[in-house]
Amino acid sequence: MPTNTCNKNVLKNVPYYDRPRERLLRVGADHLSDTELLAILLRTGTEKETAYELAQNLLARFGDLRELAQASHAELIEQKGIGQVKAIEMHAAFELGRRLTGVPRQSRAAIRLPRDVADLMIPELAHLTQEHFVCLFLNTKNRVIGKQTIFVGSLDASIVHPREVFKEAIRRSSASVICLHNHPSGDPTPSREDIAITQTLRDAGELVGIALLDHVIIGDGKYVSLKEQGYF
Repeated sequence: MPTNTCNKNVLKNVPYYDRPRERLLRVGADHLSDTELLAILLRTGTEKETAYELAQNLLARFGDLRELAQASHAELIEQKGIGQVKAIEMHAAFELGRRLTGVPRQSRAAIRLPRDVADLMIPELAHLTQEHFVCLFLNTKNRVIGKQTIFVGSLDASIVHPREVFKEAIRRSSASVICLHNHPSGDPTPSREDIAITQTLRDAGELVGIALLDHVIIGDGKYVSLKEQGYF
């Protein structure tokens, strides 16, 4: 009861149009800051701070929203004002966000080697009967923050255009990209077309400042990394 009373008293000093929930209704969720959106999720603060101030403290402690989303239950409840219920609600909200990106839970681990990419994507790509060209979008810590199927069908340099790859990378604020595609034959040996596409994407990435880390070809339980093979 005291917490709610305190927050109401503090909010009396905040103009109606500046409160996160009211701002969301007025300008839309996409115009709110991370702090404002998090404050709406938290709903209440503590006796000494509003939900907005609690959201600020959480983001300051963990660095940014992505790092906060990686926090364990134990780490969350160490923060004053975050109890069991709030921590659970935050986990649920962040998991829904991950599912919307189409990125499997296990992909949150850092990608350090081509084997990591293969382990993540072989179950999804190895047994497809058509070629799928897929991009993984990574943050500065090489964690996957998004996944997008760019093209389905036989690969052709005129179809897999750098514009489509890097448009998605820019939209997701990616630091780097890993491209993959499968060979329905089961043999992951790269073709001349595969090599040409890789080199085109590498050059485009250099221009926009988003590195192409690798192009991995998936076969039947096997893979080839064009980076490891020295093609770029």
